[in-house]
Amino acid sequence: MIRVPLSVRWRDLDAFNHVNNSKYLSYLEEARLRWMLSVPGQGLDDHVAPVVAAANLNYRRPIEWPAEVDVELFVERLGNTSVTIGHRIVDAKDDSVLYCDGNVVMVWIDRETGRAAQLPEDVRASCS
Repeated sequence: MIRVPLSVRWRDLDAFNHVNNSKYLSYLEEARLRWMLSVPGQGLDDHVAPVVAAANLNYRRPIEWPAEVDVELFVERLGNTSVTIGHRIVDAKDDSVLYCDGNVVMVWIDRETGRAAQLPEDVRASCS
């Protein structure tokens, strides 16, 4: 779907001098938002919007500062109301250096009822 380069910031570090685990979620969020910007209408309208229903992160090795990383997003499963987005955070210069992998389930909901809604066609098309 997308590969997003990101720079590790000094403020991302924790007391152990590596990227705090919560920042991995921020990196993934940034990549998903950049992907959403490429979707016509961004998968949003007056009736439906995406929400994160589940997040699974496997921390494989610490990211130390300074570092440049790439966040890779890919479709693992395309459903009627959701998409499971696989992810990998890798070293920008050597993608065999894996920092994190896992997936996020995004569900489109009806803004009025809060219930699951049909996946917008533009989103479905961008996942193909």
